[in-house]
Amino acid sequence: MANKVMSVDAIHDLAKTTLMKFGADAENAGAVADTITMAERDGCVSHGLFRLPGYVATLKSGKVNGEARPTVKTLAPAVVQVNGHNCFAPHALKAGRASLIEAAKTCGIAVMPMIGVHHFAALWPDLEEVCDAGLAAFACVNYKPSVIPAGGKKALYGTNPIAFGWPRPGKSPMIFDMATSVMARGEVGVAARDGHPIPEGVGVDADGNPTTDPNEILKGALLAFGGYKGSSISMMVELLSGAMIGESFSYEAAVRDIADGGPPQGGQFIFAINPTLVRGDDGWSEHAEGFFDKIYEQDGTRLPGDRRYQNRAKHLETGVEVSPIILEKIAGL
Repeated sequence: MANKVMSVDAIHDLAKTTLMKFGADAENAGAVADTITMAERDGCVSHGLFRLPGYVATLKSGKVNGEARPTVKTLAPAVVQVNGHNCFAPHALKAGRASLIEAAKTCGIAVMPMIGVHHFAALWPDLEEVCDAGLAAFACVNYKPSVIPAGGKKALYGTNPIAFGWPRPGKSPMIFDMATSVMARGEVGVAARDGHPIPEGVGVDADGNPTTDPNEILKGALLAFGGYKGSSISMMVELLSGAMIGESFSYEAAVRDIADGGPPQGGQFIFAINPTLVRGDDGWSEHAEGFFDKIYEQDGTRLPGDRRYQNRAKHLETGVEVSPIILEKIAGL
């Protein structure tokens, strides 16, 4: 069956309407729909409409409060805490982002711990507006045990993605977003849905045996990228998104989760840096652009996010091809 071409606005309407049907109010549904739409628009299908049934599952189970109102509290001049009160993370982020930006512009660096949220999306959308405000930024979030620590045999870490963004005045920011596992769990889920094998070295089955079957990996565990190096970065994410902000580690999130197919309740860690205050002048931008030019001088290179922005320009003009499989699943809700 051929993919269906949908406009970006139509994708947003589908996501928002579906979420509201299952108990999210306009503010909560709109924030999540924004994130889903950005993913589809920019070619990140594993975090777009593919995730909508999972969002719905948490509304149906009552795990997520679809009418929550996040609260923003200044713990220190450079520390802005957002308590989502059990909402989806995009709504909490939207509530606190302006305060984070203001604090970083004033203090030079600011941290925004987000607690009591359910994160289920890509991380780069969380940073784009922060970078557009002229700030560098970093974000990370844990999940449920999906990744084996280096040398171990049992999943303990989440896929624990990290994202870093660099502002480029007059241009789209450079933002990379990557799981600390060899492959994001969402990409494994897409492969399982579409019946595609996974490359060797991505994960193991429930008995710890290497496999290329995405369905068996989803029952088993993923491997950290780069062996002990990726494993250590994943551990860092657990500490920043757990102990640092008073939230759960991935294994603790799993204990209290009801396994409804949606995101667990946990925390997210974001910090922003004002390069003008840190450096003492505005020369950072020109200096960085010279560095990026050096990267581009080599054939075959690109900056993280380049393909995303190319997809964005294309899809805003031509629409997005959406899998009929996921559309049928959404219709079946």
